[in-house]
Amino acid sequence: MPAFALFFPLPLAIAATAIVHFANNIFKFALMAKLADWRVVAWFSIPAAMGAMVGAAFLTHLGQLPVLVSYNFGSSLHEITTLKIVIGLLIVIFALVELWPHFQQKIAIPLKWLPLGGILSGFIGGLSGNQGALRSMFLIKAGLSKESFISTSIISAVIVDAARLFIYETSFLQSYFVSSQEKLLLPITIGIGCAFLGSLGGIYFLQKVTFHVVQIIVVVLLLFVGMGLITGLL
Repeated sequence: MPAFALFFPLPLAIAATAIVHFANNIFKFALMAKLADWRVVAWFSIPAAMGAMVGAAFLTHLGQLPVLVSYNFGSSLHEITTLKIVIGLLIVIFALVELWPHFQQKIAIPLKWLPLGGILSGFIGGLSGNQGALRSMFLIKAGLSKESFISTSIISAVIVDAARLFIYETSFLQSYFVSSQEKLLLPITIGIGCAFLGSLGGIYFLQKVTFHVVQIIVVVLLLFVGMGLITGLL
């Protein structure tokens, strides 16, 4: 999403990212669906879908609020909006969470809160697209094997993406596509293709790369984008 946000309005960047995520998760769903725990899917993902629809509607509302501050930096006009501040703060928070070793295991939530966790993670996913850490916090205590945990997480992501895309489409996505279709189709297509390659390549490279180095690079870039949104520079 931060990459799309460098080139497109923030609501459109979130929606375009949802399309890439949805396509990629459908691809992974086809590979791993049989390993999922469908009881956990029902208890977690149905509330998550409802939360995602509320979060997506809230995103639409925030996108319609007036500009808070505008200023000139060099020859460019920059604007600080409520939506940019909210999304920027969420990006910064989730970036910092990535630096917390074993975050999900340390903050794992008891199983009885699974439906509430679905609502919360779905809401954040619908609002900003960032839901993976929250989802893991709640699913980690569901007593799933590693394979079942990954598969259940993928199916939950598919359901949340479908729910939020429905709200995006009915609220603002169609009008954006009418005016920006040619600019959007190529980046989205490339994003989907690279996501597919990443899903396949991850199986091979997962044990061959130093994850911490990749993590630090991603966190730094996320912090840059998050602060850029908060200050109106992006």
